[in-house]
Amino acid sequence: MRALHLPDFPWDSLAADKALAAGHPGGIVDLSVGTPVDPVPAVVRDALAGPAADVPGYPTTHGTPELREAVAGSLARRFHVTVDPHDILPTIGSKEFVAWLPTLLGITAGDLVVIPEVAYPTYEVGALLAGAEFVRTDGLVALGPRRPALVWLNSPSNPTGRVLPVEHLRKVVAWARERGAIVASDECYLALSAPPHRGTSILHPDVSDGDHTGLLAVHSMSKSSSLAGYRAGFVTGDPAVVAALLEIRKHAGMMVPRPVQAAMAAAASDDSHVIAQAEVYALRRAQLRVALEAWGLKIEHSEAGLYLWGTAGESGRTTVRRFAELGILVAPGEFYGPAGERHVRVAVTATDERIAAALERLAG
Repeated sequence: MRALHLPDFPWDSLAADKALAAGHPGGIVDLSVGTPVDPVPAVVRDALAGPAADVPGYPTTHGTPELREAVAGSLARRFHVTVDPHDILPTIGSKEFVAWLPTLLGITAGDLVVIPEVAYPTYEVGALLAGAEFVRTDGLVALGPRRPALVWLNSPSNPTGRVLPVEHLRKVVAWARERGAIVASDECYLALSAPPHRGTSILHPDVSDGDHTGLLAVHSMSKSSSLAGYRAGFVTGDPAVVAALLEIRKHAGMMVPRPVQAAMAAAASDDSHVIAQAEVYALRRAQLRVALEAWGLKIEHSEAGLYLWGTAGESGRTTVRRFAELGILVAPGEFYGPAGERHVRVAVTATDERIAAALERLAG
């Protein structure tokens, strides 16, 4: 049996800081994780508890036609992306898909996976699970003659909130196609971006020229519809790649529960709650940014999504401790790669009451 050498789960190392923050007289303000706190939209809860809750048989791995058609419609309305509903595959949230994609693609020892310089930890874990090598870089030219099997993009980024411009996305797609690599774009925060920093899907014709060959767009409803507890995500893009993933997932029993499929269809069909949720996060981000900058944090990127990325010019762990002394828990940037060692990530996923408490404490 091949031993897996995975990094320690990062958030376990925050136990002491969490205990310190929890000891604040006003209670902890936990801004260390991007877990939704706002209510699940009524239209989604109604669908979950509707007729689909009384379907005793197994769900289909491919998802119901109603779900795939609703998702295709949402991509067209929200992101100006056209896909055939047949080329949509529901996933059990997006994290499991990110973690297992290299393995599902047949990537193995000796293959190379490219992940962003500062990145969501599961990209690295996915490469390690497959036994592959990985490299962190935002400049693909630096790879020289090496031909990666998979290139990950993430825009808006977790943790930095950076939105990649169309020109950059086009260059990555062209570079990868010349080398026969698949590009997987994690677009889980795409609905939480707005002008002048509106993100663009890798499947948008301005990026792909209408050709989805070698491209995958990975989406989650956890953030835009507050469905983290439902484990509701999907992937779409290259028809051949999606078809191959579907066959493997059928054999592996990777099925989204039928009531969750109904809830996903309802979420995809209703844009009003997505717009309202994005506005809530945008307000919290704006309020926190002003307070954090006044406190002494230099904010970088942070144009969209759920996070503020900043540095106090010291070790991120030191900054985390200083926040904990105020009763605020944030994540050290080192969780996202060595380049983040002097940064922290501040999530905007706290209730308005807790955000208000954080603003008061930061003001001193």
